[in-house]
Amino acid sequence: MKNIVVLGGGISGYGSAILAKKQGFGVFLSDSGRIAERYRQKLDEWGVPYEEGGHSEERILAATEVVKSPGIPETAPIVRKIREAGIPVVSEIEFAGRYMGRAKCICITGSNGKTTTTSLIYKIMRDAGLNVALGGNIGESFAYSVATGSYDWYVLELSSFQLDGMYRFRAHIGVLMNITPDHLDRYDHCFQNYADSKMRITQNQTSRDWFVYSGDDEVIWQQLPKYDLRVRQLPFAARNAVASGAGDAFLCDGKFTATAGKASVEIDMNKMRIAGLHNAYNAMAAALATLAAGVAPAKIRKALYDFAPVEHRLEPVAEKNGVLWINDSKATNVDSVWYALESMKRPVVWIAGGTDKGNDYEPLKRFARDKVHTLVCMGLDNAKLVGEFSGVVPEVVSTGSLDAAMRAAKAAARPGDAVLLSPACASFDLFKNYENRGELFKKWVLENCE
Repeated sequence: MKNIVVLGGGISGYGSAILAKKQGFGVFLSDSGRIAERYRQKLDEWGVPYEEGGHSEERILAATEVVKSPGIPETAPIVRKIREAGIPVVSEIEFAGRYMGRAKCICITGSNGKTTTTSLIYKIMRDAGLNVALGGNIGESFAYSVATGSYDWYVLELSSFQLDGMYRFRAHIGVLMNITPDHLDRYDHCFQNYADSKMRITQNQTSRDWFVYSGDDEVIWQQLPKYDLRVRQLPFAARNAVASGAGDAFLCDGKFTATAGKASVEIDMNKMRIAGLHNAYNAMAAALATLAAGVAPAKIRKALYDFAPVEHRLEPVAEKNGVLWINDSKATNVDSVWYALESMKRPVVWIAGGTDKGNDYEPLKRFARDKVHTLVCMGLDNAKLVGEFSGVVPEVVSTGSLDAAMRAAKAAARPGDAVLLSPACASFDLFKNYENRGELFKKWVLENCE
């Protein structure tokens, strides 16, 4: 009998373990930390053996195959030992993809915009009445959905870490939003390694499949000639003139027409509830992907116009005393903040900082100079931010806690301003994750601003 070991007991791990159990394999789940109560309950319910607080090496190294959670780096000692033993290591996506039957999948990746684009695609598909599940980086575990449901379509948000563990898996519709520097600490601080990871979204695609990508992203254009892509290409753009025999989308004067094959839809961005150039890209990608999936243009248009902003991504929290407070905690890299600042129509008090990932802040300085009158740095080590933006932004304030940062932002904000939490950094110095940071930001606003 095949013996599957699942490394990591988070959302991808528990789902993979349950799917392995359902497929009749021997299965064991191991987590070096604590497993959340809701996942432990599911594992108990399915009779899956597991451990937490450490790894039983002998049992793990007896595996036929290991399904590794994306948050566990290749440098982890147990992963190194698994590799040295010659045991295959795959991601949840690779593992679950073997058992999805005749279902098809739309897979979305990119350094920025993938959560909103994934959410848009899922809403369009669901509102059109299709039998669809949401998974990958958001929604339910893909493996758990495969184990417990029967779907015609899966809409999957994929990180580079999930793509790294995929080998035979194939996206019927692959979407690549952009490639900008991020997570370089996991890629030997080599941007090309990271770009190669993102381009894995195209692997195994055939001439029957579709590849949706940004025609404005120079890095993608540099990568494309390296691949013998036989897939139907659907570029989208707002700056470059792009065209493809299979279809494309182009933004002009606040409107775009998306075409895939013989189907087209025209969208007026002014009628959408989400604004900014970044959301125009997200909407174009979503329209192209769902046209490729066969959704009627009228249904795409209605769903796009109905869509509300994603939590923690340029999420308006409240307007208090003429000051608009905006939660953009999900902006954990420079490129995300570029789009956030680009979309600002008011003078800005900008809250940034956290765990710096080797950021180059130069691209932000033009918008910071034009739009930001106060930068509030929030982190345990603000020296780099302070140094980069002193002389660029009139006022730069260094704080070491959320409360201090919020009080400084409130004091600096004037009626007609926006206070924008858009950190450009990971959250791990002061918070559990970006969601925790965003939730605490919103809580503070609602409790301390009248």
